[in-house]
Amino acid sequence: MESQTAAAELGTAELELGLDTFGDVTAEADCTLISGAQTLRNLLEQAVLADEVGVDFLGVGEHHRPDYAVSAPEVVLGAVAARTSRMRLGSAVTVLSSDDPIRVFQRFSTVDALSSGRAEVILGRGSFTESFPLFGFDLADYEELFDDKLSLFAQLRTGRPVTWSGSTRGPLRDQRVFPELENPPLPTWIAVGGSPESVVRAASYGLPLMLAIIGGDPVRFRPFVDLYHRALSEIGRDALPVGVHCPGHVADTDEQAREELWPHYREYVGRIGGERGWPPPSRFDFERSTGPGGALFVGSPETVARKIASTSKALGLSRFDMKYSHGTLGHAQLMRSIELYGTQVIPRVRELLADG
Repeated sequence: MESQTAAAELGTAELELGLDTFGDVTAEADCTLISGAQTLRNLLEQAVLADEVGVDFLGVGEHHRPDYAVSAPEVVLGAVAARTSRMRLGSAVTVLSSDDPIRVFQRFSTVDALSSGRAEVILGRGSFTESFPLFGFDLADYEELFDDKLSLFAQLRTGRPVTWSGSTRGPLRDQRVFPELENPPLPTWIAVGGSPESVVRAASYGLPLMLAIIGGDPVRFRPFVDLYHRALSEIGRDALPVGVHCPGHVADTDEQAREELWPHYREYVGRIGGERGWPPPSRFDFERSTGPGGALFVGSPETVARKIASTSKALGLSRFDMKYSHGTLGHAQLMRSIELYGTQVIPRVRELLADG
């Protein structure tokens, strides 16, 4: 029954189109970095615009490093809730392994109240590990922490009193958690970067699947979608939504979008890649990634819309979220990208899907 409820809440005949941001610290026109505080104020302005132009969902990521301004997404989402009226609000993602599931639930039930029922949470293990030493967790416990805390959160999201025991904290018995949800359960997704085990885990809990696709051809993730649906079927659960998170940037023309994004993409991907032993990005690889078979949704509204529509058809998506912030790419360019995404990309995607 719970999986049916979640499907009714999150599944839709019409593709939902959202935006994600990590609150990347941006630069002025003279390449001077702005403060983290100003980045957060700009993010709020971006969120208000997104709501105004028809974006369905805004996801705010959690990081604990100098190139991102958001370490407490729920605080940001609370501010956004007070300034918006229609789009859903959530994380992208919440690193559950290094947090307390009860506090995560309380923060999101608070956002849900402030937004009149528009909150949802996307849970994951995160692609960065800075939160583990920061909050006193051992990376050797990476798997155990997520598994144990997810089992607790799966009960919390129902809104019912919780009786639970596990290995990472003390047990709970018939425990009520406040503030209580007005309309439980709390919509919850599991974010997956490409692990079959994580796909099956999402199915086992009856939670929608969000695929983080940051490289390669998005269509290559079709086996993960098939595995998810197969796992749901084998345990007797109804079909549930599948979403995708991909990076992108929209400008008036394809050339403008690529030229605006490339220097910032080169810098931030090069920096993160250097930390992980990757080779520096080349312009050739960047151009290939912006093409039909790449994971960068970059170009004019028509180009981006066609790529979203084809990806949605290939993967059978219920939602597509574009990460619109990229390193030091400026606030004005982000605002224009959001405007074009809402006013031109979203309606064009729906036209393309309606036409088959």
